[in-house]
Amino acid sequence: MNTPEKNKSPRAHLNNDSEGIRIHKVLAQSGYGSRREIEKAITEERVKINNVIATLGQPVLSTDKIMFNGKIVHLREENILPRILIYHKPEGELVTENDPEGRPTVFEKLPRIKRSKWISIGRLDFNTSGLLIFTSYGELANRLMHPKYEIEREYSVRVLGELSEDVMSSLKEGIELDDGIAKFETLYFEGGEGANRWYRVTLKEGRNREVRRMFEAFGITVSRLIRVRFGEITLPSHLKRGMFLELKQNEVISLLKWSGLETASFIKPQSDKHNEKREKKFQRKY
Repeated sequence: MNTPEKNKSPRAHLNNDSEGIRIHKVLAQSGYGSRREIEKAITEERVKINNVIATLGQPVLSTDKIMFNGKIVHLREENILPRILIYHKPEGELVTENDPEGRPTVFEKLPRIKRSKWISIGRLDFNTSGLLIFTSYGELANRLMHPKYEIEREYSVRVLGELSEDVMSSLKEGIELDDGIAKFETLYFEGGEGANRWYRVTLKEGRNREVRRMFEAFGITVSRLIRVRFGEITLPSHLKRGMFLELKQNEVISLLKWSGLETASFIKPQSDKHNEKREKKFQRKY
């Protein structure tokens, strides 16, 4: 697994930088979306600084008035440690905030977050279950999703039938899909008998339905697909489907460091004990 490269501290006190910090970085760090989403909003003229339409890369200071989608952005002088959730997604939920057809979404199960929003790190399709990660920190989401960092995803796959040695070799060497070459970094048999077989696979990208399409290229039907790991985070065996856990502060710091994001400028928001009470309340509700 490739660990993301180190960079300079992703956050700094706004009033300590006389030249300002770039607008897309400030908004991403404040939880208004990933950097790509923020850059898109800027090009669509949905961001204003001091009542003037913002431009890409424009620096801002703590004294500037920032508007995002018509609403005032409240920037803090302190740097709050971001929040990170892991969620066990069941089949039959969409990874979207709103569905025109009224189908259930993963965001309906998440706790409310003040002055920010949950950003999904990667996606799972409607019929795929397993590990989803959410954060309030756009910089972390961008770091873990960007293809250049090659963060490993691990899946448990149930298929109809058994893979031949030739098929397994081809899937590890790489096959041509409509959107380019795809391959599994690892692929091994987990068990099973009768019509169903289980395999464990890892890959370093997250293209749409990639795992399913790779098996389908050989006429193999995937009857169950579960993501069990994303980078350094593994789906806990005790976490039931439809439930979430919030990472403790030391776990958040550990993940930020592993991701190459420095943590010296962060301060802790509230006690882990408070977060644990919120999780227990949620689990009693559902």
